[in-house]
Amino acid sequence: MRFRLQLITIQENGQEQVQELTEWARLEELRPETTGLTLPESKQVLQSLQQAVIEQQVKTYLTERQTCAACGQRLSLKGHHELKLRTVFGKLTVHSPRFRRCPCQLPVGPQPFSPLAQLLPERTTPERVYVETLFASLVSYGATAKLLAEVLPLEEQLNPMMIRHHLLQVGERCDQALGEEQASFVEGCPRDWAQLPIPDGPLTVGIDGAFVRAQHGAGWFEVIVGKSVLAFRRPSEEEEESSKCFGFVQTYDTKPKRRLFELLKTQGMQPNQQVIFLSDGGDDVRNLQLFLSPEAEHRLDWFHVTMRLTGLRQQALGVKAMEEKQRQDLLEQIERIKHYLWHGNVFQALKHIEFLQRDVDCLEEQTPKVKKLQQGVDEFWTYIQNNGGYIPNYGELYRCEETISTSFVESTVNYVVSKRFVKKQAMQWSPRGAHLLLQTRTKVLNRELEDTFRQWYPAFRPETLSDAA
Repeated sequence: MRFRLQLITIQENGQEQVQELTEWARLEELRPETTGLTLPESKQVLQSLQQAVIEQQVKTYLTERQTCAACGQRLSLKGHHELKLRTVFGKLTVHSPRFRRCPCQLPVGPQPFSPLAQLLPERTTPERVYVETLFASLVSYGATAKLLAEVLPLEEQLNPMMIRHHLLQVGERCDQALGEEQASFVEGCPRDWAQLPIPDGPLTVGIDGAFVRAQHGAGWFEVIVGKSVLAFRRPSEEEEESSKCFGFVQTYDTKPKRRLFELLKTQGMQPNQQVIFLSDGGDDVRNLQLFLSPEAEHRLDWFHVTMRLTGLRQQALGVKAMEEKQRQDLLEQIERIKHYLWHGNVFQALKHIEFLQRDVDCLEEQTPKVKKLQQGVDEFWTYIQNNGGYIPNYGELYRCEETISTSFVESTVNYVVSKRFVKKQAMQWSPRGAHLLLQTRTKVLNRELEDTFRQWYPAFRPETLSDAA
């Protein structure tokens, strides 16, 4: 049996035009390998259909622009050229004529112009850029090129660098859409905040850092990653958490506070809403979360506190140049410090850290391990001193089942940074490339990329069609 595919174009005046697209054959006997369309056949159908649809659209568009919009006089033809258009179903050749401007128009710009070249300056359809950005945000550029070449009717050889270029353009456009950076985003007065509607559940924001290998053997640079979790929406008040992630390169981004503020706004943050910030206590991370909300509460992550105490304990156990009683005294002192910090008693914790410093300094043999322990105790004292204002009563919060640790952010660092930047392999990145990739990747993970393209191109994937799909 034979199958023939036809395209029927219906104009606005009701006139129909039939066009033969493709034809294929099948054996009368049904076999598993010949059931339905094969992938090469579907590619041929899609490519021929795309070519026919675009030709009809271009023909109608050029017909409407062959006359002057002001006086209605027909424009004279200057020449024509072939325009290469990259679509999601292949690179197509489109006839693009050039017209002379009407004498009634002011001489603005070049006299000859091409309506099609003005309409499509990038020579790539938004659908093609969207698909490339979507997959390149999840897997490597090379794997994206192989995947698209396998499933789409793309006759040209896909270049991973071209895919990277398109992704970086999308990331740049996302960055440009952000407003100006501000030192403080707290606006209004408490009287106005009290009159706002009852907000949704509390927002919990966890922020952590990761390191990515820099290109040309320049070492590593830091990437800040975070996750914002909304407890519940007020109409339903059900315990259905919704979360969004964000990321940026600390040394490249010029709008970190604006980026975090806009993310919280997309989750419905109000000035009278409780917002809890958890961080590891680093200077950059600590300053990032300040002055974003009047109801913000800042907490030092308990996980990082205990991790530092565990390090001190291991160093004390590793020191051989001391008596067993001295070692036990040091370990008991560390446990007392942990006890005071757990209950939010920063004053007593700092006092006992100083006691620990004196005990370590009084050790007779100043071996390298003892000096390393001294350095660790000094750094821990500085760490608690700088973050003392952010240490709550962890025990009370824990009994009230409130969040005291950024453990939920560790998984975010894993799937935002590690799985795409492949920290275990020798992949190297520039700060700009890593930062812009983080913007598109978080858009994809937050399921916002399609909405972003819809804002740029209003007719891109109408929501009714997306919902139906």
